[in-house]
Amino acid sequence: MTATTHTGPAAAPTTARPAAAPRRRSRNERSRGASIALHGTLLVASAIAVFPVLWILFISLGPSTAWQQPHEVLHHLGLGNYRFVLFHSHFPTWFLNSLIVAGATTVLGVLVSASAGYAISRMRFPGHKSLMWTFLVTQMFPMAVLIVPLYNLLAQLDLIDTYAGLVLVYCTIAVPFCAWMLKGYFDTIPRDIDEAGRVDGLTPFGTFWRLIVPLARPGLAVTAFYSFLTAWGEVAYSTQFMSSDHYTLASGIRTFASDQRADWGSMTAASVLIAIPASLVFLLVQKHLVTGLTAGGTKG
Repeated sequence: MTATTHTGPAAAPTTARPAAAPRRRSRNERSRGASIALHGTLLVASAIAVFPVLWILFISLGPSTAWQQPHEVLHHLGLGNYRFVLFHSHFPTWFLNSLIVAGATTVLGVLVSASAGYAISRMRFPGHKSLMWTFLVTQMFPMAVLIVPLYNLLAQLDLIDTYAGLVLVYCTIAVPFCAWMLKGYFDTIPRDIDEAGRVDGLTPFGTFWRLIVPLARPGLAVTAFYSFLTAWGEVAYSTQFMSSDHYTLASGIRTFASDQRADWGSMTAASVLIAIPASLVFLLVQKHLVTGLTAGGTKG
């Protein structure tokens, strides 16, 4: 008697699937925790940057004692400080003086710095390198050191207490920096464009004005913005070189504070009004700012 065994159908061989490898994060990809930390840091930094501006705006809407008791602002909201500044002070005169000086400084500063930057970028002449270093060295002197020699120069030229004298002084601040920046920007514009202009019969100035300037709008926008802010918010030179009849905004606002007390309501309201034109100029040129600031960083 033999034993027989019954076997069922052969079982299909099973192979174990390898476990899926975890997805490898790319080099530029941040983890969720890092992203949360980054955005949280940016929010905190933005709040710190914006808080002083919002606080000044908040105080300007309250009574003159609001800086001591901020909770009073909520119960006495109004525009009284703005009415006093606009209609019962010399603010309109200061505003007009600042507008004249800042506008003239912007136009003259951009023209001089653009011409100097283009000449140094394209031309080789005796003193070519030393001129750029001279521009750089002039930025190293503190403003307090320059007040006396500049005052003596303006006095000899009979330009004390004049718009022209203050504009020239502000150009000594704006032109060196703007020339350096525009020189780097002009270096990124191909020289073939200059050669094409000369082939077409243009003079060097014609090439600069008709071909290069339109291509350099981002750089010119940055220099215009810097020149405007230099003249719009400067205090020391305008206080020393101008009389009270020709005060600009930055120096005129000081008259709201005396040795005994300060009218913080008027000062905060004037500060908000002063910031409006600067903000408008920024909005006009902001689309060119990033391009203009970074284009001169590399030579292409």
